[in-house]
Amino acid sequence: MPIKDIRDENFEEEILKACSTVTLVDFWATWCAPCKAIMPLIEELSQKYEGKVSFAKINVEDNPRIPCQFKVFSIPNLILFKEGKVFAQLVGRTSRKDIESLILSGLGDTRAAGHS
Repeated sequence: MPIKDIRDENFEEEILKACSTVTLVDFWATWCAPCKAIMPLIEELSQKYEGKVSFAKINVEDNPRIPCQFKVFSIPNLILFKEGKVFAQLVGRTSRKDIESLILSGLGDTRAAGHS
């Protein structure tokens, strides 16, 4: 399943109303070098967790309302939504291990505890 491009207009429907799923949303911008650096990690993890976790990205320049709503002041900013609510967040350039720990915590995997 590809990473969904989300916009202000469809965020509520695609993310907040997706109550039965865990969704990782990447808040990014085209000019952001750290955003570009973590994109391959997110793509790799989206394949690994296909069917268990949904992945989405939202360009903060083209869609200012949602980042403002969730107080996204720095990018990259990864927010994990579970049952339509913010579950956890990572801000700044981060490692594959930290992103995967975030995902595992959302899935309730105890191996994630204390490894972020």
